[in-house]
Amino acid sequence: MKGRLRHELSAKEKTWLEDAVDRTLWLEPRQTLVRRGDRVEHSYYIIEGVVLRSLDDRNGERQLVGVNIPGDFVDLHGFPMKRLDHSTSALGRVHLAEVPHSAIADLVDRSVHLARALWFSTLLDAAMHREWIFRLGRLNAEGRIAHLISEIIERHKFVGLYDGRTLPVSLLQRDYAEACGITSVHANRSFRVLKERGVLELRGEGRIEILDEAELKRLGEFEGDYLYGEGALALDSFEDRDEQALR
Repeated sequence: MKGRLRHELSAKEKTWLEDAVDRTLWLEPRQTLVRRGDRVEHSYYIIEGVVLRSLDDRNGERQLVGVNIPGDFVDLHGFPMKRLDHSTSALGRVHLAEVPHSAIADLVDRSVHLARALWFSTLLDAAMHREWIFRLGRLNAEGRIAHLISEIIERHKFVGLYDGRTLPVSLLQRDYAEACGITSVHANRSFRVLKERGVLELRGEGRIEILDEAELKRLGEFEGDYLYGEGALALDSFEDRDEQALR
């Protein structure tokens, strides 16, 4: 399982992580997990489903600022910060593992290597946020949507959840609008353009069939190396290397 260097974890470290889980729980579609400003004493790992991160403006209009998929910790940064600066909610039905912060503290004390793995996970989220800023600032509406879809595909490839044809996340057009800083009307028009270009087909209820992934990436100027799985930024290990010893 690539993407967050899960392959770096030893069997013992994986057991420690599993033992840190206090309980599992289900969220119903669109149910809120944590509201902005709530004090948090747990972090949540996604077993199944998709969690959205969002902020609301003064008029109650939502801006999506992140999408988390199976294999992600939703709010690991809540461990040191104790409050989230955004809200999290389920897209569809979501199965979560709840990990108390006291258990995370024990993990960090027990293993420097595991602590670095958890830190890497939060930094990868930050890298994705920077890429979202690029998308909003530099791409047109069609490009923004194409980039977001390309990212969702790439991240699901890392965890073996993409079949090569059907987008595994059923975001609605209003969700794409909220993630891409456009109106729902503009999102609808942009999807029509992408369909006319032959890169995707809409199947209703947020289901999308990908017809031309290469063209989708080109339109979205999507490189994907910021996910640290492949490309120029690919990372095979987060262990330090003694450069003198390698000479």
